[in-house]
Amino acid sequence: MLITRYARLCVVCVSACLMLAAGAARGADNKPSADKEKELLALLRSDAPKAEKAVACKNLAVHGSSESVPELARLLGDEQLASWARIPLEAIPGPAADEALRKALDGLNGQLLVGAINSIGVRRDGYAADALIARLQDKDTEVASAAAVALGHIGSDAAVTALKKSLAGGPVKLRSSVAEGLVLCAEQRMNDGRTQQAVEIYDQVRKAELPKQRQLEATRGAILARKQEGVALLLEQLRSPDKAFFQLALQTAREMPGRKLDEALVAELDNTAPPRAALVILALADRKDSAALPAVLDAAAKGPKDVRLAAINAIARVGDASCVTPLLAIAIENDPELTRAAKTALSDLPGDNVNQEIIGRLTKADAKAYPVLIEVVGERRIAAVPALVKALDSSEKEVRTSALAALGATVGPQDLKVLVAQVVSPKHSDDATAAQQALKTAAVRMPDREVCAAEIAAALDGASSATKGVLLDTLAAVGGTKALAAVGAAAKSSDSELQDIGSRLLGEWMTIDAAPVLLDLTKTAPGDKYQARALRGYVRIARQFVMPDADRIEMCNRFLGACRQPAEQKLVLEVLKRYPTQDTLKLAAKLMQTPELKEDATQAALVIAQKLGNKAEGVQQLLSQAGLGKVKVEIVKAEYGAGATQKDVTEVLQKQTTDVQLIALPSDDYNSAFGGDPVPGTVKQLKVQYRINGNPGEATFAENALIILPMPKSK
Repeated sequence: MLITRYARLCVVCVSACLMLAAGAARGADNKPSADKEKELLALLRSDAPKAEKAVACKNLAVHGSSESVPELARLLGDEQLASWARIPLEAIPGPAADEALRKALDGLNGQLLVGAINSIGVRRDGYAADALIARLQDKDTEVASAAAVALGHIGSDAAVTALKKSLAGGPVKLRSSVAEGLVLCAEQRMNDGRTQQAVEIYDQVRKAELPKQRQLEATRGAILARKQEGVALLLEQLRSPDKAFFQLALQTAREMPGRKLDEALVAELDNTAPPRAALVILALADRKDSAALPAVLDAAAKGPKDVRLAAINAIARVGDASCVTPLLAIAIENDPELTRAAKTALSDLPGDNVNQEIIGRLTKADAKAYPVLIEVVGERRIAAVPALVKALDSSEKEVRTSALAALGATVGPQDLKVLVAQVVSPKHSDDATAAQQALKTAAVRMPDREVCAAEIAAALDGASSATKGVLLDTLAAVGGTKALAAVGAAAKSSDSELQDIGSRLLGEWMTIDAAPVLLDLTKTAPGDKYQARALRGYVRIARQFVMPDADRIEMCNRFLGACRQPAEQKLVLEVLKRYPTQDTLKLAAKLMQTPELKEDATQAALVIAQKLGNKAEGVQQLLSQAGLGKVKVEIVKAEYGAGATQKDVTEVLQKQTTDVQLIALPSDDYNSAFGGDPVPGTVKQLKVQYRINGNPGEATFAENALIILPMPKSK
């Protein structure tokens, strides 16, 4: 199988990286060490494992000199170390390494010979050209292919002559590699300024019978080597029915500078099918210093829709302030897709003067353009408060709505009062929702939330009940000390509507500092409804928020002290189960003494103990004190299913049995834990026959329920 160019490039890239690293190491600040070289050579001459010798070879890429070459050359025939030896041979400066690689050609074959040839190519050893030219006739196609590519890296006139001859009359299997070598030769001539020679080589390759990839490489080179004279050849590919050559033309157009190509591509738009024209426009937009912007603007203004969309998207990347007017004209057309694309382009348009142009147009826009410009002001975050406030006086709701949204996106702290006023006393009643959303948008992005909260809280006194609810909701979104105080005061007010809103917001508060306010509300809130809501909010903080364990226990105890009903006290058990510690186990055990809580508290204690594990200090003692000491649990029989369809899961439960009444399955989902669903789509039960301390018991559990075996009565 032929070695692909990609694989050879990988070898070359790795070698180049190592040579660069070696070069850096040989710099003034990190010179190669002669002593280190001697140490590494001694290792190579020893009986050390080959893995250690491989590392030594790699290090010789840094510390090696011509003194290392003979030892490294001896390894070129070693199948395990040859590739490692070539790394330093490619990096060591001077003719000794070149000579060693040349001499090795006569004694190697197969992959070892291919590797040596590749290394010669990396070093670009011109003295090896004759030997490599001879290898073009090698019966081993991989060897001949490697020689062709290595000659390409060398790039001498002799190499070019030999490769051209092989391309014209050599074996078909070798042509792709020969063409690759010729392309490399042409690239060198391009870099050296010998463009005419490069053109001749590229043309010979692109016209030969070769795999398409080689033809594409040569065609690209032929276009770029011709410079401005390559425009005609590029257009030829642009018109090709072959998609690969069309794509090549698009990519090469992005690389090739010059106004001549700009003009040619623009002219081509009129003669190109719309799908391709759209891609040409994108290529035009990607060209550096392209002068084709007027043509792109023209394509955006008229023509097939997909071409217009491509042009609009291109303008968004390469346009400037001159594009505002034409884009605005498209943005007020009747086609929703074009309108949306034009608005997006106006929002993304680059350039320092674009914002000024938009503001200038805003003051003199007609009825259609006015709301669009206002929307763009908001999207671009342009500071234009006076103009937007003026827009609030418009008789058109669309204009006012856009202005409010833009204000929400742009106002600073000093102008927040504008939106507060619009919420408290809107000029138009149907603007209320838009004003409220704008205020919240602005409030949550203010840099100083305390100043922001003070501004909003100050407006509560003069607002209607409905508006107060909106302001409180906004304060909750802002958060902070002043916002919390205002919402807390509302929850304790005599206004039932504010009590409802305030207690709800406190129950959803996203910071831990709401806990004291909620606890106070459990004692002072008017009505059981709001007290219960405060309790749930308080325990939510204990359950969800990060805090020291001691603080969480304190919150749980305070919660229990504020509760009036056992049903409320049960909420704390969920907190205890989530955070298993000795303290939470102690509290669960204590709650077991309350008759109404005993069953739930027992479950909680067992869950906590199971999570802590038997190795946790004091767990068994605490369980014993609570009457939940170690027990001997035996699973006699366990079935999972519904009706007549039951699956025997005895063995699964037996494996999970410990010395407590709780059985923790591998998964919370019974179907997963028991290896499948025995009756899909049907509610199932788990039936267990067991013995605890020799006493038999039976229990049934709903699907996915926690499995805690009740203690049977003693015999």
